[in-house]
Amino acid sequence: MSLTYWRPRKAVRDLGDRDERFARLVDALGYPAIPQRPSTFENMARAIAYQQLAGAAANAIWSRVTALFDGEVDPAAVLRKRDATYRKAGLSGPKTRYIKDLARHVVDGRLVPEDLPGMSDEEVIAAMTQVTGIGPWSAQMHLMFALKRPDVWPVLDLGVRKGWAKFAACDEPTARELDPLGEEYRPYRSIVAWYMWRIHDVEEWV
Repeated sequence: MSLTYWRPRKAVRDLGDRDERFARLVDALGYPAIPQRPSTFENMARAIAYQQLAGAAANAIWSRVTALFDGEVDPAAVLRKRDATYRKAGLSGPKTRYIKDLARHVVDGRLVPEDLPGMSDEEVIAAMTQVTGIGPWSAQMHLMFALKRPDVWPVLDLGVRKGWAKFAACDEPTARELDPLGEEYRPYRSIVAWYMWRIHDVEEWV
């Protein structure tokens, strides 16, 4: 499925007007193009498969998993296949369990991925974290990269915390320490998080 891109130029300009340091970061990195995938079962399952794997390895495994199905990865079809089939494709035992639990939630209507766009951020997180293997961080990534939510602040993300340390020239903050530091950037903290991931591409930053 082809990607679309979220290009929040107005939000970036607003943040730059508020914070001269952030404006310098925009000058260094340019405007973001944040990839977006639709809120579907297949894309949620894909996100589970990709957890804690390098891109090339994750791509290879997910390609083998999707090859098990004709066209769309359907939750009912996912449940019909044996765990050993997924292991042969390279999917770990825990991730197989997580994706099957996601499939059960979708099949019985406890989670309807296509309904998530109409829900608040808090409701999305509550709905998604009912699934084994989907925690708050994974739900926040869905908010950002499927639902285009502008004010997500993923303080559990190590890359965001390391990026903040470089941005603010300080020691790496804990999740608890980083949480209030994002307040001045509401309602666009998702955009700030994107720049924290990318700041390591800036060789010289003071």
